[in-house]
Parts: sequence; C-alpha cells; structure tokens
Amino acid sequence: MVPTENSELVQSVVESCLLDGPRRYNRAEVAERTGTTEALTRRLWMALGFPASVDAEAIDYTDADVAAVGNFQRLNVLSSADKRQQAATARTLGQGMARLAEWQVDVVLAEVAGRIAEAEPDADPAETVRAATVSALATLEQLNTYAWRRHLAAAVSRSLDPATTAGESVRELAVGFADMVGYTRLTRHLHPDELSMLLEAFESTTTAAITENGGWVVKNVGDEVMFAAANAADAARIALAIQESTMMVGGTPELRVALAYGPVLQRFGDLYGSVVNIASRLTGVAQPGTVLVDDIAADALADDSEFSIKNLRSVRVRGFTRLRPHVLRHSSTST
Repeated sequence: MVPTENSELVQSVVESCLLDGPRRYNRAEVAERTGTTEALTRRLWMALGFPASVDAEAIDYTDADVAAVGNFQRLNVLSSADKRQQAATARTLGQGMARLAEWQVDVVLAEVAGRIAEAEPDADPAETVRAATVSALATLEQLNTYAWRRHLAAAVSRSLDPATTAGESVRELAVGFADMVGYTRLTRHLHPDELSMLLEAFESTTTAAITENGGWVVKNVGDEVMFAAANAADAARIALAIQESTMMVGGTPELRVALAYGPVLQRFGDLYGSVVNIASRLTGVAQPGTVLVDDIAADALADDSEFSIKNLRSVRVRGFTRLRPHVLRHSSTST
C-alpha cells in the first residue's frame, strides 16, 4: 500500500493527470459552454455514475467534463435520441468504466508503492510518488485505448457480417453459458486468495476456449460466463472446448455448459430474448461435465460430422413447460 503520508499527493497527481485541470465550473456554466441545458448535463452526469451535488452552484466540473458533454452532442445518434436512450447510453458506458477503474486503482497504488520501495535513499520522496503515479496512469491509459480499439474493430467486423443488416438490433446468434458446479458451497470454505485463484483459472480457461473458437465473451458473473458466436458450429466447438480445457486444470470444479441458437436482441453489449433464456435454463438442468443444446442448435448441427447429438426427454423449467435438451459430444467420443 501507498504510505499514508503520500496519499494526498497521489490523489492530487491523479486528478491533475486525469481531469484535465482543476474543477472550475458549475452546472449552469457547463450547460452554457456546451449549448445544452442544466437538466441534460445533470442527467448525463448521474447516468455515468457520478453523484450530482444538490447545490447547482457547486464547482464540480472541469474542462474535461465540458468537452465530454460536447462530444456527446457531436454524435447525432445520441444528441437526437430521447431522454431514456441518452441515459441508457451514458449508464452503460459509466458502468463499464467504473468496473475497470475499481480494478485498476489497485494496479496504480501497487505500482506507486513498489516504486517508493525501490527508490534510492537520497531520492526526493514527493518526486518519486509523482513520477510513479504519472507513469502508471499513462501506461494504463495507453493499454485501455489499445484494448478498446481492438475490441471495437472486432465488434464492427462481426456487425458487418453479410448475414447481418447494418443497424439491426436483432441477429441470429448462438448463445451459451458455462457455470461451476457447487460454487456456493465452495465460497463458504475457500480463503479469499484461493477463491481469487479459482475465479482466475475459470475465467482464463473459458475466455481462451471462447476466443480461440471464433466467439466472444458477453460477460462474466461470478461462477458463470456467457458467450456468443455467429453460428451453432462455432458455439458447439466453444462449449466442448470449455469442458475439455477445464478438466485439465487441477482443482477446478466441474462445469455445466449449454447453448441455444436463434434470434437475439443486442442491446448495449448484452444479449436478450428467448434464446438467451433457453440457454440459461438448459445450463441449469445439465449434468456436470456435459454440454446441452436446444432444438434449433441440434438441427443446425445434425448434418455436421464433427458432432454427435443425443436426444433427451423434454423437461419443465421456469418459463418453459416443454424444453427438449440434446447432449452434444464430439463424434469421436460418442457412444
């Protein structure tokens, strides 16, 4: 940890580097400088996840905040949207960045603490802290920009697939889930360090299986990962690879994996609809170590010699009175 006596200096350097100058405007002044209204700036601010002061005259905003409102207005698709759409856009952006920031603050503070410990005895402590903080922030900013650019390029490529009409919010996708068996029981007995290692092993192996087989991670939620792929065959390879790779990692619990295929609503990076619900319900009824698929995915894979499909009896789950699962295997392992 950063020594207490250096905390204020770190905070000062962080604000200086990241906020583009001191706080110098109230809400009315931001609205005036951007040609918007106080109501809009306050709504965007809160949707991004920042508390808005009750006092409208409070000097809370910097030049970077003014620029952000201006940038928001320059995107026609956002500036012309209704209030709910604007708020939803800002909220999604804010939530993603907040989660990233909560993790990266540990990286920054650990880097600063390490530089302090390694500094020469005659080095100026304040200058060491300042240089370490600036360096850590600049490096993380470059990494954030790099990762965002690569992910955006990949997302644009998927969205411009010939099978997809530009601007559509509904696409034909395969959606899958994988979750750890007995996770709740495990969390009661594992030390936090052990739990962290378990989650790291789970997330790293599933992410590798998903990306190496042409899919993408939609989100990780504790003991579960949600993934998507453009077609059923890629999703099937992902599901089987997840099971296989997890079995090779010692100490990792067994997994339940399932997928469904069909029309899916894409909204702010997440997926919704009956296909998503079916995949989730099938995951809940899957036997540990198996992969289940729904009717449509089974039909799409039926003529593919790479896979073997075994039909099971219909089950009743929440929201579906008759849901028919099918066990998916590699043809070479089918019996």
